[in-house]
Amino acid sequence: MVPVYEELVRLHRLGEAPFRRAETFNLDELRVPSNDPRSFRTFMKRYLFSKVDLPGRRIHFLDGAAADPEAECRRYEAELARGGPADVALVGIGVNGHVAYVEPGPSLAPRTSLVRLSASTVRRLADQGMRPVPRQALTMGIETILEPGRILLVATGKEKAEVVAAALRGRVTARCPASLLSLHPALTVVLDRAAAGSLQR
Repeated sequence: MVPVYEELVRLHRLGEAPFRRAETFNLDELRVPSNDPRSFRTFMKRYLFSKVDLPGRRIHFLDGAAADPEAECRRYEAELARGGPADVALVGIGVNGHVAYVEPGPSLAPRTSLVRLSASTVRRLADQGMRPVPRQALTMGIETILEPGRILLVATGKEKAEVVAAALRGRVTARCPASLLSLHPALTVVLDRAAAGSLQR
């Protein structure tokens, strides 16, 4: 997502993307403190929130270090409900088909919940330089992710080609959580050529 955030910052500096009336809810957070360098709160501040005019009170995160993660997930769902369905969800896709941290499995959590990261996700985070890699995260559930009026799915790179094809052209299954995005009536997919390489024309 970093190139997406960089483009939003560029447009903001040109006066074409004001954020002062926007409100954001991050999809997930690792089980780390909010000020931890590994947290998505830190990541989002570095790449987007510190560079646009989005008021802090309009930025919402899960507390990855909450003592009672189940209560924290209920709190977040209540915050989401108070604002009504979001206008748009900006999502990526993991190489194993996860969306947010909704990992592949026999069934998917419908609402925000505490999850255990899959072995492939842990390896991926380690490959990206994260040390140590948390084994758990708080994440919106698949029903929560599907509630916004529009979904924008962004994927880049050859390593995403196979899973993108599975999600968009394959069977809708909990074994590829991103495949459920194809059920949304207003899904927009943005791919570079490499990520689109396995799609049949």
